Amino acid sequence: MREALALAVLPDARCSPNPRVGCVLVGPGGEIVGRGHHVGAGLPHAEVNAIAAAGDLARGATAVVTLEPCLHIGRTGPCSQALIEAGVSQVIYAQADPTDLAGGGASVLARAGIAVIGGVLADEAALINRAWTHVQVTGRPFVSIKTAMSLDGRVAGAGGGPTAIAGAAARAWVGQFRSEVDAVLIGANTAIIDNPALTARDSSGVLLPNQPLRVVVGGRNLPTDLKIFADTGAGPGIQIREHDPYRILEVLLSKQVHQVLIEGGPSIIAAFVESGLVDEIISFVAPQFLGAGPVALAPLPSPQAVTVTAVEVIGNDVLIRGALSPAPSD
Repeated sequence: MREALALAVLPDARCSPNPRVGCVLVGPGGEIVGRGHHVGAGLPHAEVNAIAAAGDLARGATAVVTLEPCLHIGRTGPCSQALIEAGVSQVIYAQADPTDLAGGGASVLARAGIAVIGGVLADEAALINRAWTHVQVTGRPFVSIKTAMSLDGRVAGAGGGPTAIAGAAARAWVGQFRSEVDAVLIGANTAIIDNPALTARDSSGVLLPNQPLRVVVGGRNLPTDLKIFADTGAGPGIQIREHDPYRILEVLLSKQVHQVLIEGGPSIIAAFVESGLVDEIISFVAPQFLGAGPVALAPLPSPQAVTVTAVEVIGNDVLIRGALSPAPSD
């Protein structure tokens, strides 16, 4: 299963809006006879690729797959049927498929006389597809917010313009993270004041292969020469003329966005926090005092607790990751 999980995280296995899936076929003697992973919507799924790699050796083999084989018939056939036709003797999967459209493959396999075991390293498999799983369960994209602030909580200097807060290592970390999400979002004020490109770049400033959809929200008319609207090779950014967080997420989901990273400004971040729509908090704290300037969030109607899940030093900055804490029960 760890071999299958490794296949699911290969660079070309990023196939949003589809889930990442890896599959390994193991012969009766314990040897791996086929490997496969899913590389894009409309292309063969991991199980089909592993069967093709194994050829006749698939008959009697055990299929080890990171996601329950699907029942879905779309641009590709159901993986459960492909495994039955290949003559595998057993299927071991990690995460159960939570969708009404494709779930239930395990039952079909069992009725065909194939031994089925589920739940092996399920948590690790679910983490690989956390955004996809979140969409299937909640019906909305997974929302991450990112801030970078000084020790006195400022995100810019007194003038409010672009201010270098985090160091080079932290900026490279953010660039890599941007390449792993479907969209990066800012508000209209941030777009005008900071004029960020929001592209995903490595530590040398080179564009990474996977570029997110760049989004600015708000109803005001924006200059067409903003960097976010420039075509960087992955297409120009877009404007969503909405302020309501729920409506913004509806529009993003219609564009097949499963995970969005919100990078500012204070009003849009506060709106999502207040709405309870933030699933992950990413906050860099830089070792400097700015003395004055804007803060990361606009005022909230009441304090909001955060559960810290990880703390890490990135270069000379501290990265704090967490999630909004559940409201206390009465």
